Amino acid sequence: MSALLLPIAGLIIGILGLLWGADRFVAGSAGAARNFGISPLIIGLTVVSIGTSAPEILVSINAALNQAAELAVGNALGSNMANIGLVLGATVLIAPTPVQKHLLTQEGVVLLIITAIAGLILYDGYLGRAENLMLIGLIFPLIYITVKYKKTHVSPEEIAAGEEIPDITMGAASLWFVVGLAVLLSSSHITVWSAKTIAEAMGVSELVVGLTVVAIGTSLPELAASGVSALRGHHDIAIGNVFGSNLFNLMLVMSSAGVISPMTMSPEVYSRDYLSLAVMTVLLIVMVAFALRRAAGSGSPARLSRGFGLVLIGGYAFYYVLLWPAIVGA
Repeated sequence: MSALLLPIAGLIIGILGLLWGADRFVAGSAGAARNFGISPLIIGLTVVSIGTSAPEILVSINAALNQAAELAVGNALGSNMANIGLVLGATVLIAPTPVQKHLLTQEGVVLLIITAIAGLILYDGYLGRAENLMLIGLIFPLIYITVKYKKTHVSPEEIAAGEEIPDITMGAASLWFVVGLAVLLSSSHITVWSAKTIAEAMGVSELVVGLTVVAIGTSLPELAASGVSALRGHHDIAIGNVFGSNLFNLMLVMSSAGVISPMTMSPEVYSRDYLSLAVMTVLLIVMVAFALRRAAGSGSPARLSRGFGLVLIGGYAFYYVLLWPAIVGA
């Protein structure tokens, strides 16, 4: 057990460093963008959205470079399940969350399509370079379409969130950008080393460590952002963080590992982990559809109630039941 003290401490320090570094990196990037005259709405849709996924992205790249691509894949899939089951479930328990029709007809459709494409990539058990480059390439038209649409369909909550972007000098923004990036890079290296060492010492796969501890740790920025947004009444932002983060996790985090280090994966990645994520994603979309339909019949605003939050958390807990044999089978 004493041999695990250093890597466990390293994992805690690494995750805390990822959280702090991501916060400073986003603040610096957003502040610099604002000084260049970019509108707060555009900054929120691009810099801030991608920045909250920075811990997952940096861990994925570092893991792939250190021949631990399964840890990267586990981080991507596990983070998405944590975002739906843990982050959104907890957010809805904090405050019942209103939902708009566009979550079903726009963001929900895109998320289902990208999740299906990820399934096609993972189906044959090989994470290749060409298909993941294609998935990364889809990010640019997606951001362009989103920005173009939001310019004419922006919500008051998104305007309010954009106004919260820090107004700091270019010097301070540059400093926080460099410091945040440096902390992210070093923390991702510490996190990957610690996770690999713990996996080896306990005899569990790097995939399982990525699906659990690392995934939950790197999902904490989304939990914090969504929880704060919900408490402030920015419900569109709270649930939008989950949809956006899950898209970037599949299109950047998982795909980065495939581009850097193509690999053959264990069958459980598709049959257990991906299919669990697919079910959780479909469950989320069905809940949004049900809330909208029920509201249309009653005339009241559509919202995800605390009962939905319990279902999401229960679904996430059930995934751990499926994963338990892999955890204790060491």
